Amino acid sequence: MFVRIVKMRFHQEHIASFLALFEEKKKAIRASKGCQKLELYQDKSNPELFFTYSHWNTTDDLEQYRQSELFTTVWAKTKILFNDKPEAWSVDKRVCLP
Repeated sequence: MFVRIVKMRFHQEHIASFLALFEEKKKAIRASKGCQKLELYQDKSNPELFFTYSHWNTTDDLEQYRQSELFTTVWAKTKILFNDKPEAWSVDKRVCLP
């Protein structure tokens, strides 16, 4: 299993639209093959800054999701709301504290 972290910045006036889209699609994303967890975080000091953390069984599972109609649709609606280029990382969890 690994974690995918995506950093996104939104125009202030588009935050509500993004949150509504995330709420609408989160269950479908979580139901994607290999997705174990999906979380959304908003920065405390900069409300335009968000992070998604998703846990995937394999890189193939993530790639299948990224090639899916669901991702294509969600990404098309999300990227027009950005005020900066998104960044993404795939990382392995090394330490997990109880």
